[in-house]
Amino acid sequence: MKKNITSLLFLSFVLCTGCGDYLDVIPDNIATIEHAFAMRSQAEKYLFTCYSYMPKDGNPSSDPAMEGGDEIWRLNNQGSAYFQIARGYQNITSPHGDAYWTNMYRALRDCNIFIENIFDVAEMHSEEQRQWAAEAMVLKAWYHFVLIRMYGAIPLIRENLPLDVGVDEVKVERTPVDECFNYIVSLIDEAISDLPFTTTNPQNDAGRITRLVAYAIKAKILLTAASPLYNGNTDHAKLQNHDGTPLFNMTVSDAKWQLAADACKEAIHFCDSAKIKLYYNLLTYGQYTLTDTIRTQLSLRNVVCERWNDEIIWANTQSYCAIQGTAIPNLSQYSENYIPRGDYSPTIKIAEQFYSDKGVPITEDKTWNYSGRYELRTGKPDEALYIREGYTTVAMHFNREPRFYSTLGFDGGVWYGQGLYDDGAPNSLYYLMTKRGQRYAAGSDRSTVTGYYIKKLIHFENVIGSGTTYSVTNYPWPLIRLADLYLMYAEALNELNGPNAEALYYVNLVRERAGLATVEESWTKYSINPAKYTNKEGLRAIIHQERLNELSMEGHRFWDLRRWKEAISVLNNPVHGWDRQQSEAAAYFRKTMLFDQTFGIKDYFWPIREANIDVNPNLVQNTGY
Repeated sequence: MKKNITSLLFLSFVLCTGCGDYLDVIPDNIATIEHAFAMRSQAEKYLFTCYSYMPKDGNPSSDPAMEGGDEIWRLNNQGSAYFQIARGYQNITSPHGDAYWTNMYRALRDCNIFIENIFDVAEMHSEEQRQWAAEAMVLKAWYHFVLIRMYGAIPLIRENLPLDVGVDEVKVERTPVDECFNYIVSLIDEAISDLPFTTTNPQNDAGRITRLVAYAIKAKILLTAASPLYNGNTDHAKLQNHDGTPLFNMTVSDAKWQLAADACKEAIHFCDSAKIKLYYNLLTYGQYTLTDTIRTQLSLRNVVCERWNDEIIWANTQSYCAIQGTAIPNLSQYSENYIPRGDYSPTIKIAEQFYSDKGVPITEDKTWNYSGRYELRTGKPDEALYIREGYTTVAMHFNREPRFYSTLGFDGGVWYGQGLYDDGAPNSLYYLMTKRGQRYAAGSDRSTVTGYYIKKLIHFENVIGSGTTYSVTNYPWPLIRLADLYLMYAEALNELNGPNAEALYYVNLVRERAGLATVEESWTKYSINPAKYTNKEGLRAIIHQERLNELSMEGHRFWDLRRWKEAISVLNNPVHGWDRQQSEAAAYFRKTMLFDQTFGIKDYFWPIREANIDVNPNLVQNTGY
């Protein structure tokens, strides 16, 4: 054991220069490892250490998918390191988000140590040992996957190296992408039979790997492997190891879509057995009987915000959505020193992405006035649960799908909850006034930079109090939920066989919960392109937009645009907001460029830090850097 641990620590040093302090603790660490596996209780702590490396998804300061794309924008003097990626400032000397390289290889080191030693714990039953080892194996697969999404081909950490291995052998090369995917899927396949079907003690074990979670992770990994970024990506034809080994396969393989479809179908089968189902809000609030409008909106909001609801397959207990405290607008009469800042701002591009109320893109709806979307319009009584009655806002905010209203807060938009729950009296509910000098545009650094707020991630029962108090109902960040899995399956089926009844069935299940008619009905009746869903390219566009709408603000768009190889077209566009310096509606609702965003082939993957390549010259740099 000592020999292998020592070599693995040295390998960690070679992979990331920031890990040099590992070498200083080898003697103490070996003793600690031996102690860690002497008793069950200590071994369990080591397993939890393996879990502790889970990336803090949903936290803008640690999740590139939140501020690294075009979904959320901020003032240029604010934002995390990932906001610098969105602005095109990635580099090789000090890459933004480079901590993932270090942290994930530390995680892989600890997972390997755990797997190697768990069977030495004398007081444990073999069944439990196998289960814990299986959990660590799936975590090991996930941590490799996190790196593959960011870097493409990576060095695989299959096992601890022996002490007498030479220095040159420790300086590992990057493994071709197909081999990376095959290896991490094999880890899951090996582990899956030793995992419990579901969590038997939800109170203590929520978030731990189960067989159900493992099947869903496998489906997500195989769908990614089948996607254009990894499946026949000729943009990286020249990316090779020093011995000439290509790191990307240049030939598109339909077999990868078959594997993805099979994995998704299997995961859905296990979800059905575990009674995982699409979440519908069945709550009433006190004496209030909710309208269908608000009930639908709460279904779409609470599927994220309600802890461990019926739809959640896997959630990250390392992330409890800290964004809530700063994303909400200042829904109060108090000063701008109030805790909520509301400065995580969805862009106009995202607002325009959502469908019309007929369930088709606003660019296609023959009943929706797309050319007049920037004109002004005043809310009417029958619209009062969406837009404040009598309030003048932009026409783009009217006649939109429920996911638009459940996801975004906007000038004149009703914001249900936060202490006000009587939807039978719409004028008693909070609504936003975001123009200059109005109540929810409190100050230069405490308001939206685009004119939009994130409603979807804010639990409706959070309450704003007096002074500087804001009570937050926390929830673990959803990593995979059933609607995501349904849309993955539909995507794989369409890519494999073109439009078919099964693919449309699963898309329509998601649309039904969102209050929309079927794809077939919506496009046939309302689209200027009524046959769009009858060919592979058209249904592909529909499925992609369904994912972007259904999973908006949940950290999927950033990765989906990349794996589809659509980022190079979508992210080569200016980022727009409304003119936040204006106090009158006619002047405020002028589309204003905030940043001229660019994206090139090199931006699909992170660069490897230059210093890491200096330490390990066998690591070749990614394309374009």
